Amino acid sequence: MADCSSNPFDGMSDFERQLQELFNKIRTMIMKGDKSDAIDLLQANYEAVKEQMNAGSKGIEEAAILDIIALGYILIGDLKFVRSLLSTMNGVVDIQKDDEPLLGSILMHMGSMYSTLGNFEKSMLAYQRVILISESKYGRDSTFLIKPLLGMAKSLGSIGRATKALDIYQQVINIIESSGGAKSEDLVVPLFGLGNLLMRERKAADAEGPFTRILKIYTKLYGEKDGRVGLAMCSLARVKFAKGNTDEAIDLYKNALQIIKDSSYMDLDDGVMENMRIELAELLHVVGRWKEGQQLLEECLLITEKFKGKDHPSLATHYQNLATSYSRLKNFAMAEHLLRASMDVISKAEGPDHPSITFPMLHLAVTLYNLKRDEEAEQLALEALHIREKAFGKDSLPVGEALDCLVSIQSRRGKHSAKLLELLKRVLKIQEREFGYESKEVMVTLKKVVFYLNKLGRKDEKFPLQRRLSTLRKKYKHIVQY
Repeated sequence: MADCSSNPFDGMSDFERQLQELFNKIRTMIMKGDKSDAIDLLQANYEAVKEQMNAGSKGIEEAAILDIIALGYILIGDLKFVRSLLSTMNGVVDIQKDDEPLLGSILMHMGSMYSTLGNFEKSMLAYQRVILISESKYGRDSTFLIKPLLGMAKSLGSIGRATKALDIYQQVINIIESSGGAKSEDLVVPLFGLGNLLMRERKAADAEGPFTRILKIYTKLYGEKDGRVGLAMCSLARVKFAKGNTDEAIDLYKNALQIIKDSSYMDLDDGVMENMRIELAELLHVVGRWKEGQQLLEECLLITEKFKGKDHPSLATHYQNLATSYSRLKNFAMAEHLLRASMDVISKAEGPDHPSITFPMLHLAVTLYNLKRDEEAEQLALEALHIREKAFGKDSLPVGEALDCLVSIQSRRGKHSAKLLELLKRVLKIQEREFGYESKEVMVTLKKVVFYLNKLGRKDEKFPLQRRLSTLRKKYKHIVQY
């Protein structure tokens, strides 16, 4: 760490260069796998700056060094220590004047780090100060406002203040249009943020405009066969699907995948490409084009096997996706084979008691139930239940899901009604806490509870629940009755 205690502002560029070199060194260590060495270097700098602060030095240099250290721990993934560092940094930046060099970039980093930690209120405070500093220096229409405004919009959207966030995205768009024109590539980021927020707010019709603009900008700048055009088409496809234009959405997805593949813009095993194939497969299943959907899911599986190996943990998800597809077509024998393959991959990678194995395990229990192999199905459901109880707690939502599956299997096996009723009461209690007393999930389980109370002749318990069920049925008249 540079010793800048004397003549602190002489050669600030040298100080900035040393900060950048420190960060680059830390990042290189982490990328090479030398995590422990990176931590040692970060800790040494932290001890040094802490010593300076204890001696009374709490200037912009100390804030800047703490900033680099916090960014380093973000890369490492130690978010707990980042929280502590941000608290210390707040005490330093709060006493700095707005015209201090580096203050703006430090506040931007703090806003981003608070956002990563999910503390959006503090994130907004950091961005707000950057905005005020930039407005004071450069005016309300300056391009220097773009980054903090985008950070502010993202944080606002994350805490549900969509209207304000949408206004800020539009403000950024106006600034860029004024400085770079209506076809500037700089518009892509705010348009993308605006479109995504509108989609989250279920305003697909309004979201179509921003995503269409992105597509036009990329097409104009790079041509119709550029990979960026393919990504823009994929975003627009999601909008079309949300609007109910499934044929247009499917065509856009297909064209997007082909463009990205032909342009070699991404590797075939890139996660974004994989998600696009899965999204298209799901859409094809929705419209009944099962064979095409299955071919895409099989393609995902083969690509992962080719590039990552036949034992890679990510294969488990592909096996499960394919199993779901075959289950929809009532091909439970193939679904069973795929689900057992998924469990085998997870067991080798994580161990036989890892909670992730319970997802294919419960799916397999349902598959065996459909194959009339109830005893095997029950054993799997019980095993999944025990793993989830240990991992998540006996009153958790994953446990409620496993209990519900177990009740269906044990019911057909003729287990005693009183035992099934107790299990259903556990499910009901979990759902009431997680979904609310008037949720659709609670209504479905209430009907099952009332059925078993009636079967056991426990009328005093049945009648109040029956009245509650009747009220919920009126609320959800549109739901198909079970």
